[in-house]
Amino acid sequence: MALLVAACLAVASFACSSPVLESGPIYDRVAPSSDGIGKVYMGREISQVMGHQGAYWLERPSRSQQERPDLAIAALDLAPDATVADIGAGTGYMSFRLARSVPEGKVLAVDIQPEMVDFLEAEKAERDLENVRPVLGDAQDPHLDSETIDLALMVDAYHEFAYPREMMQALVAALKPGGQVVLAEYRAENPLILIKPHHKMSQAQVKAEMAAVGLEWLKTDESLPQQHLMFFQKPVSAPAESSPPPLLD
Repeated sequence: MALLVAACLAVASFACSSPVLESGPIYDRVAPSSDGIGKVYMGREISQVMGHQGAYWLERPSRSQQERPDLAIAALDLAPDATVADIGAGTGYMSFRLARSVPEGKVLAVDIQPEMVDFLEAEKAERDLENVRPVLGDAQDPHLDSETIDLALMVDAYHEFAYPREMMQALVAALKPGGQVVLAEYRAENPLILIKPHHKMSQAQVKAEMAAVGLEWLKTDESLPQQHLMFFQKPVSAPAESSPPPLLD
């Protein structure tokens, strides 16, 4: 999870102007930009990951006003018994807030860095929150059981996934039919938002990438100061057709 503030106003992706060095069925390779990893997915260069050493940024005092997590959580309209996955949980900034909204449910705080999971475990004990469960995932799989999640939330995390197609396919499998994926991403369409370009995403790009794994766009909530809050849904399987009545002689 990374949000590295910069005074860079450009929003054009480096991947769009760099020659492709290697092309594959899902990902292309380019010379890495200053904030990217040189891996391109659907025309977007994937951003670098902020390591656990930058955990202080996730807990900065100004975040509550810059991002308004209270508005984001209210917009989720969670049932008290919902099972929610916070993907790219980091220090649990959102996980522990989500826990208050699902007192009869649970929050699965997923991160791929063991150091972050250790931090989550320590914070869980400190806060005495039994409905938060830290989960160590990996770059391609959040390690969640099939069809057990009501909603998966990703706050400023998706743009860093090294394997976005594989990770999202695994996450879709973990969603219940009709379950939702919600992404908060800084608006790439707005050059006045002073976040490095690779750490912002446009609605059009997110919609295309979610459609590639079978998710349907529901709505975009624009009540947050600088981020899109984009809602997607896993389709509900159509009911099996009933057998026709037997023909009578």
